[in-house]
Amino acid sequence: MTKDYLLLAYLNAWEYCPRRFYWEYVLGEMQDNEHIILGRHLHRNIDQPGTIQEGDTLIHQQQWVWCDRLQVVGIIDAVEECDGQLVPVEYKKGKMAQHLNDHFQLCAAALCLEERTGRNITYGEIFYHANRRRQTVAFTPQLREMTEQAIALAHLASQNPMPAPIDNTKKCQSCSVQGICLPLEVKKLQQQNS
Repeated sequence: MTKDYLLLAYLNAWEYCPRRFYWEYVLGEMQDNEHIILGRHLHRNIDQPGTIQEGDTLIHQQQWVWCDRLQVVGIIDAVEECDGQLVPVEYKKGKMAQHLNDHFQLCAAALCLEERTGRNITYGEIFYHANRRRQTVAFTPQLREMTEQAIALAHLASQNPMPAPIDNTKKCQSCSVQGICLPLEVKKLQQQNS
């Protein structure tokens, strides 16, 4: 593997906001906010590598995976194995909803697992801590295609200039790099110069 492999977590950042991706992945600028700190705190119990058994299910925690074809690499929070089927599981601090960034990260993890194991993985699950529920994510042909396209776009974006701020006030308010990205200030300067 080379340094050009995209971490799965950065794929999540890409779908959330290409500018955030650029700050974190290309420039290496990371900032903690309440969301990052809470997420780190909630992961403390699952961040221990190893395998445990719950009934008929083997749970492989903190599994390193990669996909040479797509040049992505990362850690899956857990891979559950039961009756010969592998199910990647991600743990998120928020509430269950249709978060495409979470779906891309999970699907990319499945694509890595498929390349590593030669097995077909049909779905994964995301456990949302805020409402303590699991969401099943089917790895449809459409989601697989969108995920692969997002990976390609993220790789391409890392070679280009920084993207402009997005027009999503809610995302910007919750973003960990808001204090260095300064989306409102950048937009105001762009308006003054146009």
